[in-house]
Amino acid sequence: MKILLVGASGTIGSAVHTTLVERGHEVVTVGRTSGDIRLDVSDPEAVGRLYERTGTLDAVAVAAGDAVFGPLDALTHDDFTTTLRGKALSQLELVRRGISHVAPRGSFTLVTGVLTHEPVPGAAAAVAANGAVEAFVRAAAIELAPQRVNAVSPGLVEESAAAYEGVFPGMEPVPAARVATAYVRAIEGATTGQVLSVGH
Repeated sequence: MKILLVGASGTIGSAVHTTLVERGHEVVTVGRTSGDIRLDVSDPEAVGRLYERTGTLDAVAVAAGDAVFGPLDALTHDDFTTTLRGKALSQLELVRRGISHVAPRGSFTLVTGVLTHEPVPGAAAAVAANGAVEAFVRAAAIELAPQRVNAVSPGLVEESAAAYEGVFPGMEPVPAARVATAYVRAIEGATTGQVLSVGH
């Protein structure tokens, strides 16, 4: 398959990239500062240009999304707007504009995270964005068929666990390679309209 992978240089993205290449897929990587194609997917016009460059794809997968964290009473309207644009609207736009560029039985795999169901202080904006993505996946699956759309929801990733010490007490970290297997399931399987949780 020819797969577009957004966020391939991150912890999860790197594991997904390695796994997909090992499984024989052709992976086109996208990032702001690294990758085969460098652009900001939070810009809707950039997403349009992205698909013009890639041609027909079998799958689109996302392993990145920006969010602003902070106490609720300190978060501003702009913080929420930035987070929704970086984590939710960018992914929705990749699907919306990608419909005509992905094969009839191709797929979209988006990313959310453990915060959606186990929020922590300071994460209200990120939780709102993740929730939007998960709701979108359920709704879009109805209209996209036979194309498919799912989301992967990673728990605490082992390689990043030290940076979140104390934030998720008692949560067992999962290796990024295990998260990557959920992307394989979403891309190569028949599932649609689902949120595939890993490690929570």
